[in-house]
Amino acid sequence: MKIIRAKAEHIPMMNRLLYQVNAVHHVGRPDLFKPNCKKYTDKELKALLKDDNKPVFLCLDDAGNLLGYVFCVLKCYQNDNIYTDRKTLYIDDLCVEALVRGKHVGTELYQYVLEYARSVGCYNVTLNVWKCNPDAEAFYQAMGMKPYKTGMETIL
Repeated sequence: MKIIRAKAEHIPMMNRLLYQVNAVHHVGRPDLFKPNCKKYTDKELKALLKDDNKPVFLCLDDAGNLLGYVFCVLKCYQNDNIYTDRKTLYIDDLCVEALVRGKHVGTELYQYVLEYARSVGCYNVTLNVWKCNPDAEAFYQAMGMKPYKTGMETIL
């Protein structure tokens, strides 16, 4: 396995996983997530991949097949009214190819993100996990993550 920064040429294989992750969310919350969709259009992905504040990393096998990805967002708080000055790396999306789940691809990606965050001076790494995705929640807890806030809703 190797982890690299995503480029526009990787978009077709990234799309397969973008559909997979949306399918998990659609099954869990069909009231919020449409079926057979992906989070970004190819045009949006091309722009995103050029943004150094939104790095995307891919985990590839030795043959160059995509095993997983992680979309990140660097957030800097500086002279904010309430927040202390800090840089945070937010994991916007982490997905492992369904056929290789349980083979430590997610762990490799997560550990890579931690090292990357340290290397760019981040204070912490954060993410959101949907309650309808208990496998993801268990994975992040196994990685040592702890809840720091809770999103709540009332459906009308």
